[in-house]
Amino acid sequence: MTDKTSQARVLIFDTTLRDGEQSPGATMTHQEKLEIAAMLDEMGVDIIEAGFPIASEGDFAAVSEIARLAKTSTICGLARANYKDIDRCWEAVKHAKSPRIHTFIGTSPLHRAIPNLDMDQMAERIHDTVTHARNLCDNVQWSPMDATRTEHDYLCRVVEIAIKAGATTINIPDTVGYTAPRESAALIRMLLERVPGADKIIFATHCHNDLGMATANSLAAVEAGARQIECTINGLGERAGNTALEEVVMAMKVRNDILPFRTAIDTTKIINISRKVATVSGFPVQFNKAIVGKNAFAHESGIHQDGMLKNAETFEIMRPTDVGLSDTSLVMGKHSGRAALRAKLRDLGYELADNQLNDVFVRFKALADRKKEVYDDDLIALVSDQETSAVHDTLQVKRLRVVCGTEGPQEAELTLSIDGVDHSVDATGDGPVDAAFNAVKMLFPHKARLQLYQVQAVTEGTDAQATVSVRIEEEGRIATGQSADTDTVVASVKAYVNALNRLITRRKKTAPDADVKGVSYRDAG
Repeated sequence: MTDKTSQARVLIFDTTLRDGEQSPGATMTHQEKLEIAAMLDEMGVDIIEAGFPIASEGDFAAVSEIARLAKTSTICGLARANYKDIDRCWEAVKHAKSPRIHTFIGTSPLHRAIPNLDMDQMAERIHDTVTHARNLCDNVQWSPMDATRTEHDYLCRVVEIAIKAGATTINIPDTVGYTAPRESAALIRMLLERVPGADKIIFATHCHNDLGMATANSLAAVEAGARQIECTINGLGERAGNTALEEVVMAMKVRNDILPFRTAIDTTKIINISRKVATVSGFPVQFNKAIVGKNAFAHESGIHQDGMLKNAETFEIMRPTDVGLSDTSLVMGKHSGRAALRAKLRDLGYELADNQLNDVFVRFKALADRKKEVYDDDLIALVSDQETSAVHDTLQVKRLRVVCGTEGPQEAELTLSIDGVDHSVDATGDGPVDAAFNAVKMLFPHKARLQLYQVQAVTEGTDAQATVSVRIEEEGRIATGQSADTDTVVASVKAYVNALNRLITRRKKTAPDADVKGVSYRDAG
């Protein structure tokens, strides 16, 4: 590698709030988007794709406010290849210190057929819409959706057109996650070699993980000359997700011998934003997930443990502190006070207002009375559950009592607050969870179908808190919910109610144009 290459800066473009939110059931509230954007800004993300402004009034409002509040990150909005989308996008991002318009159109044969444009007609639209975007904003990104399945000659042609029209960044998306690393690198090299003006702009890569190669494809593209990686926290995104921010950033940090590039990311903030996104999206991080999974720094094998005691580098290629984890998991107890709890939560990345701290403290004391030891993961579950309950308050669980055992039927007595009014009911079912869910349905009738019910113990022991994840579907709308409690049935009902609250939010979220909902026009990557 040359000295110039070894100093090359790779821009991190995070699309958690746009592509990540498109994961079925991952809809986020306005406040949740603002909080995640602030964390991305603070950790040093170069570009934040804050949303798709024309998709809904909610998206427009979120992008606009994120643009106004951002301190250092460039704020980007997504727009299809038409003037209406681009104008709406500019209205949303124009107040940012550094705004960007990202416009796209599908260029592969399959995607050209959707708007029924031939090659020349599409080339003309690309020229006109990129020119229009550049007349509004100096920073314009253009994406040929499904680039990796676009004919090479045509891809070179339209990339050249976009550059001449004023695009400053050209993103090359692997929209369906079909590409292998060698192909990803070859495509970037070809464009740099064949397209006039390619050396004057930044090439970006946006990879999906359908075959499990998104991170490898992104890093291969960087080695070939791309200088922007599009990614999401926890790899959240359509279908199998996207390149995970934490993976590419830590790969460049750990393997700087073969990936001699630099980023502005403060890696010590990774674990906190990973937890935040998992909470607000309702998508828990799998235990063996690279970098941010619960088991990423855990060792059970005797050989591994012996090696770790002698030298941590024996079985760890990075330190827990590199991503913001503490080396130890300190125990809190029922005698711990507010000051200790505040300090502990601050160490875990949570800065709570006084009223929030008071709420968590009450729940912490109640938990400490029921458990012998309260660990870091217990506290994280408490805060996450408090945040979820505070945001989604259309439905609230006020009281639950269940009767279960070998003699059925199992029964549930539930009091549910609906828009501030308490309603109670008794219900039966095939087990306590089924009975409790039936009670919820009786009090709040709906047609949502349960797609997923998952229980995980937060810590060890029979007194451990259980984190329950629920996914429901209603007329194509998918919503997820999470909750934690030492009582698994209570956690289950709260998770179910949280999912229903998210479903209510999705019902209210309407798009101005019907085709905004179409995958081909909604997904720029």
